[in-house]
Amino acid sequence: MRLATLIATLLLAASALAQTAEIAARIVDESGRPVADAVVVAVPSDGSLRPPSRPREGVVDQVNKEFTPKVTAILVGTSVSFPNNDNVRHQVYSFSPAKRFELPLYAGEPAQPVVFDKPGVVVLGCNIHDWMVGYVYVSDSPYFAKTDRDGKALIVELPPREETTRRTIAAGQPRRIDVEWALKLKPELKVRRAPTSERGGRY
Repeated sequence: MRLATLIATLLLAASALAQTAEIAARIVDESGRPVADAVVVAVPSDGSLRPPSRPREGVVDQVNKEFTPKVTAILVGTSVSFPNNDNVRHQVYSFSPAKRFELPLYAGEPAQPVVFDKPGVVVLGCNIHDWMVGYVYVSDSPYFAKTDRDGKALIVELPPREETTRRTIAAGQPRRIDVEWALKLKPELKVRRAPTSERGGRY
């Protein structure tokens, strides 16, 4: 799967840089074109993590029979709500090992958010609309960012903890490291959308 391959590559490459103040990353494909919606994760070289006391809540909306945003990056333990802003009902599900769940057919706001308690890539689908595909990347590191349409991401507030780290970002030296990856991406398989009905309907 394209997203999972991208995440694994960036995680290994970024790990040695995790204890600078900021990491500015740029992701391009094999043709040099920017890659949007890639998740860049930094892991401190000593393995120590300082997760926030309470993870932020996430939201994956459903608009025009698509997941919005298509890729969501969250910290493990985060609860995510799945509001439905379409005028039809959806049935959101995932069979991914990191999180298996199913929300019964609904419109509006489901009763309970979904808590993502394991790290990994979660692929979202809708039982009613086969072309709807979304991704939730659940990170066990609190230091992550998603690339914009220019292929750029900025990871901030990285903890300078060790003496070697303080020397690395000493006065007169840049507090930001710029890195770039060129990746060979597999083509993404897309299910063709159903023709739009003039009369609409419940689904």
